[in-house]
Amino acid sequence: MTASENHAARARRILGFSRRWQVVAAALMMGLVSPYQYVWSSIEGPLARSLSIPLPALGFVFTLFVVFQAGSQFPVGWWRDRHGPRALTLLAGVLAGGGYLGLAYATEVWQLYLLYSLGAVGVGIVYTVAVNTALKWFPDRRGLTTGVGTMAFAGGSALFVPYVRANATVAGYSDVLRNMGLLIGVGILVGAVVLRDPPDDWLDDGGDGDDESSPVVSTKQYHWREMLRTWQFWVMYVMFIAVSGAGLMLTAKVVSFAQNLGLTTFVATASATVLPVAGGVGRLVMGDLSDRLDRERAMAGSFLLCGFGLFLTVLFGTGGQQIAFVLAVVVATFFWSPQYTLFPSVVGDYYGHEHSSANYALLYSGKVWGGVFGGAVASWLVTVTDWTTTFMFGGFLAVVAGLAALALRPPSE
Repeated sequence: MTASENHAARARRILGFSRRWQVVAAALMMGLVSPYQYVWSSIEGPLARSLSIPLPALGFVFTLFVVFQAGSQFPVGWWRDRHGPRALTLLAGVLAGGGYLGLAYATEVWQLYLLYSLGAVGVGIVYTVAVNTALKWFPDRRGLTTGVGTMAFAGGSALFVPYVRANATVAGYSDVLRNMGLLIGVGILVGAVVLRDPPDDWLDDGGDGDDESSPVVSTKQYHWREMLRTWQFWVMYVMFIAVSGAGLMLTAKVVSFAQNLGLTTFVATASATVLPVAGGVGRLVMGDLSDRLDRERAMAGSFLLCGFGLFLTVLFGTGGQQIAFVLAVVVATFFWSPQYTLFPSVVGDYYGHEHSSANYALLYSGKVWGGVFGGAVASWLVTVTDWTTTFMFGGFLAVVAGLAALALRPPSE
């Protein structure tokens, strides 16, 4: 029996059903909460018009989302590693579902800030639970299974966008928000019934993986304090900030960049549309590839190609090659987005599965600083330099992260 078959058989004895249902439930919940990140741009206009306020007054809402979604994950991960996912997931259903329900009845700007921040905490809970469910149940296929969950977060919004854009008017947006809130809340509550964590000793007689093709994994279960004392964590933290900064800059600025270069409205819209699709596919493909090949080299190749894609975006954009510009955006996004699959897999490999929720949450907090670069810092760079220089710098950050990945190796135990 191979290592993978051995793990699957043990999981079935513990759960009474296939461990794959754990990942299915986690992925469905990730898809349900994805509108918080990817649909906001479609509902902020109707909300602003309904409250009779200028659109820039809502600009801070998305910043709060990033801060609360990323910042909540360490305490959530710490709790989950000790008490399991069920109670937290039930709370996430109330917060994420209730956030959208509340938006339907909001009458003041401060209510939007509060409700979206509370919803962001719910999203943070779901994200932490989903990613680490894969790490805990699939030590043999961490890359693929985390890829499934994070792909759902990137691509799930594609199912919501047509409905939202068709109905997100001043007259219809409240019904949209109510329906989405109910769907999000009920779906997460159902997922909470399915999710469980394996017992701590379920791999004691087999390790984290004994298949020769599996990535090298740690037999020691590092506590987050021990992880912080390893140089590998700090290298990965800088890498995470650099890559997320480059990718979030692309996500937030690609439409404005295209417009500034004089590209057509169709190209600008197409560039924004392909982002979640390319990102979702990239997470799945590179996650699976990292299970079959050296994980660090997969990271290096992915981030180097992300930087190359950003350089091509500048080259084709300034040259007016519109179709090539969209393809370059696809390349950059395809190879940027896998960071959300590759980093949690490496954390599980290096530091073990027992404390993986808290450990990865600490690394994921780098998204806050990446968001600061992708938003405020990138905007400042545009004003003091220009658009092409700013995007070239983003590509440089991705290349630096790719080269740094080549220096990674498991910590000494």
